[in-house]
Amino acid sequence: MKEISALELMAIYRNVSVVDVRELDEYVSGHVPGAIHIPLATIPLRFSELDKGVTQYLICEVGGRSAKAGAYLEQQGFEVVNIAGGTGELRMMGTPLTTGEQA
Repeated sequence: MKEISALELMAIYRNVSVVDVRELDEYVSGHVPGAIHIPLATIPLRFSELDKGVTQYLICEVGGRSAKAGAYLEQQGFEVVNIAGGTGELRMMGTPLTTGEQA
């Protein structure tokens, strides 16, 4: 599975599909603008909501849960990229995050 840093994601996030696999309370407290929220536990039930034709960039708090989601999605035929350091790294860098649920 390909992996990029949280900093690298900030350069491209407006042009890619970002999937946040954290729990709802984590997502609501701050996420990458435009990120789709699909908690890790629901990936097997909801992966059909994602477009197989585009690379899915997966993020969690530090990179572990997104790596698990990525392994599953790869088995389903998706091209995925894990975001190393995740939202925690973005927060430490002072990156502005969106709060609340997705529109």
